[in-house]
Amino acid sequence: MGELKSIQRSHLKGLAHDLKPAVQMGKNGLTEAVVQTIGRALDDHELIKVKFLSHKEEREELSRTLAERTGSELVAVIGNVAILYRQASEPEKRQITLPPD
Repeated sequence: MGELKSIQRSHLKGLAHDLKPAVQMGKNGLTEAVVQTIGRALDDHELIKVKFLSHKEEREELSRTLAERTGSELVAVIGNVAILYRQASEPEKRQITLPPD
């Protein structure tokens, strides 16, 4: 999967609207445990929210780093919440169908 198109980002933001944050990042920041937890959540759900409880001024940079380290796409950062998407590698496990570009 390549870079998300704007229509796909909009679609994913709409799907994420009612989601509760799957992971909360606290004062310890970006630890390996947080990265692994986010990776597992993406495996299970494809689309997740990550809430920043601290390091709020660095949330944009941390969100990009999280996306890179988990092999996911950063859909958006809204307030203190990042929305991440990673398509399931196995087609039969995919829960989200993206609109065509």
